[in-house]
Amino acid sequence: MRTLFRGALTAGAAFWLAGCAHIAATPPGTPLAQVTAQFGAPTLRCTDRQGRDRVVWSRQPMGQYAWGATVDAQGRVQGVESLLTDAHFQRLKQGVWTAEQVRCEFGPPAIIDTAGLPNVRQIVWSYRYKQDHTWNSLMYVFMGPDGRQVTKLHPGPDPMYEPRETLPRF
Repeated sequence: MRTLFRGALTAGAAFWLAGCAHIAATPPGTPLAQVTAQFGAPTLRCTDRQGRDRVVWSRQPMGQYAWGATVDAQGRVQGVESLLTDAHFQRLKQGVWTAEQVRCEFGPPAIIDTAGLPNVRQIVWSYRYKQDHTWNSLMYVFMGPDGRQVTKLHPGPDPMYEPRETLPRF
């Protein structure tokens, strides 16, 4: 009986997993309407740095993943890519990036805050992600004192996942 139950459980799990599709596996040329029907409406639709139509599906503010795709004139996605990775964040080091361009490339941030001393405060956008596909992290994207363009970026641990120290009760 136990073997039969285990076999049924294994077959059921395999069947269930086979039915799960992942947005990153969407083949290039798939109509956006089909992708939207399967995975839901994009979080954001915008025009990218090259003037192309772009869509982003984001799990921010609490999730650690986002996917993006360029849409051609016929309404077909040109492949879906994972956005919140160390390699993808490196794009922000190339050229000048405005706040709107960052939002269009990566989707909305998890947190918008300020950091620095009073005379050198900067707007900071923080994106939750899995650094090296392992560590619960935030990518801090500094937008300067006026919040208009990227000045620097660096990763750090996500305090949401850090153990909370509590004071002893007396």
